[in-house]
Amino acid sequence: MTKLIDQINNNLKNAKENSILQFNKEISQIEDLIPLTLGEPDFNTPDHIKAAAIAAINNNESHYSNPRGIMPLRQAVSKFLADKYDLHYDAETQIITTSGVTEGIYDTLATILNPGDNVIIPSPTFPMYQDDVAINGANAVAVDTSADGFILTPDKLETTLTALDGKAKAVIINTPGNPTGVAYTAEQLEALAKVIEQHNLFCISDEIYSELTYDQKHVSIAKFIPENTILLNGMSKSHAMTGWRVGFILGPADLIDRINVVHQFAVTCVTDNSQFAALEGLQNGPDDGLKMKEKYIVRRDILRDGLQAAGFESPQPGGAFYIFAKIPAQFNQDDFEFARELAFKAKVGVIPGSSFGKGGEGYIRLSYAASKDNIEHVVERIKTFVANN
Repeated sequence: MTKLIDQINNNLKNAKENSILQFNKEISQIEDLIPLTLGEPDFNTPDHIKAAAIAAINNNESHYSNPRGIMPLRQAVSKFLADKYDLHYDAETQIITTSGVTEGIYDTLATILNPGDNVIIPSPTFPMYQDDVAINGANAVAVDTSADGFILTPDKLETTLTALDGKAKAVIINTPGNPTGVAYTAEQLEALAKVIEQHNLFCISDEIYSELTYDQKHVSIAKFIPENTILLNGMSKSHAMTGWRVGFILGPADLIDRINVVHQFAVTCVTDNSQFAALEGLQNGPDDGLKMKEKYIVRRDILRDGLQAAGFESPQPGGAFYIFAKIPAQFNQDDFEFARELAFKAKVGVIPGSSFGKGGEGYIRLSYAASKDNIEHVVERIKTFVANN
């Protein structure tokens, strides 16, 4: 008799757990390890946001809400994006509140993809994109950007489309990016937008790190091609609210209508008190993330300068809180083996670069969402490790 496990969805049979979480778990029991592994702010959620959630509970805000989210929150999202990035979305018809951007990614792909569709994904990037594409029976087409400063160029996109004979459904952009911290400029996005519009592609733009853009003002590709863009953003990084699970999908009204169907099937609606907490964050703490950003910049510079002194080259992070460093030539270029050696010998936890795709082979990702003291200790440990090997 055939085992039941052998009869599950074929798209899931070869799916694996998140390699970032797996590797973090593998090294987490090492004594005295300083982990720079996970992409989570080390700050607590601001007190005024926590107080708003408690008030919502006490006010019995504990019922099903509109699946798209409570209207005051959607209005606050609309105002926040207009004030910050000159993006204009109608609260009634163009916004869905989701259980984090993670749900937003899945809902969007489940809505637009048919089996066999091709989705172009710059590499290295957040691995969930390609996994969600595969779960929906489509093909993730990775484009190695390591030779282009970790930016998907218009020429590289055109070359990829030509190789696919024009048969592509969507392209995914993440700016500022995980794992590299690289942020696209307005000029780069505008040039890319022309190719996307010409080929009538969906553009899924994950901008969860938009408030953590350092050296330039954040720009969304939705400024140039709003009808092609499905914009994803949320509260996790800007307001240190990873565990509250509040994200947003924004786009053309007719497309948002369809995505909302998948959203309803998946979660019905986002937890009430989390929505009221997010509302407080956007209305009365729109610049909460800027206070955190000042500290991230200090940590970034300490870590990147220390790594460079130890022989690790990396692109200058324009946002987020990651350093994506090239393993020096004298070491094993197998990034998983190198990361294990660094963990066991130097007591420093990092994520192997190939976890983020082929474009990350030979690199390691370090998160500086950690205390300044720990960042300084890591720099000294890595310098000692390099000197002794």
